[in-house]
Amino acid sequence: MRQQNLIVFNLPILFDVLNEIKDNFNFKISKIGSKNDLKKMENGSFKNSLILTDKQNEIKEINNQLILNEFPLEIKHILESININLLKIKYNNQSEIIVKDFKINLNSREIFLNKKKIRLTEKEIEIILFLHYSNKDQSVANLKKEVWHHKSDLETHTVETHIYRLRKKIKENFNEDSLIISTKNGYKI
Repeated sequence: MRQQNLIVFNLPILFDVLNEIKDNFNFKISKIGSKNDLKKMENGSFKNSLILTDKQNEIKEINNQLILNEFPLEIKHILESININLLKIKYNNQSEIIVKDFKINLNSREIFLNKKKIRLTEKEIEIILFLHYSNKDQSVANLKKEVWHHKSDLETHTVETHIYRLRKKIKENFNEDSLIISTKNGYKI
């Protein structure tokens, strides 16, 4: 993952203080002084960034902002808030996986398509991710082995039943039936 970045927006004195101790940080620090410069960065540049500003300079349409409300604040409290918010950003960025037109949030175990979402079970997520990261069709036997960790050749319809229910859930909620495709060799995304 790329290194995280703290952007100090329109707080020059606070930037100077933080810049003096930047060697102790596990993130990069930069400053921006105008809303135009900040908005120029907006195209995906904020994914690993936290914008530190105050209530007066808050930009409502930009996420990942830490708004300082009251001054003076102790530097240790500011650093604690920065680190907590950067951890949240990192956690959220690591949890999101794109599969075709769908977005899967591993933390909440939800799948999204446009503005709709549904909850998935852990096994449903495992099935989707295994098929997504496979570069070929996966047989029922291989799914049984890799997702369920079954070692025996006992006849069971566990895989087919789970995939049937998952496909039905996706079809009913998103009116989409092309996420998991049946092939002559098994299943694929």
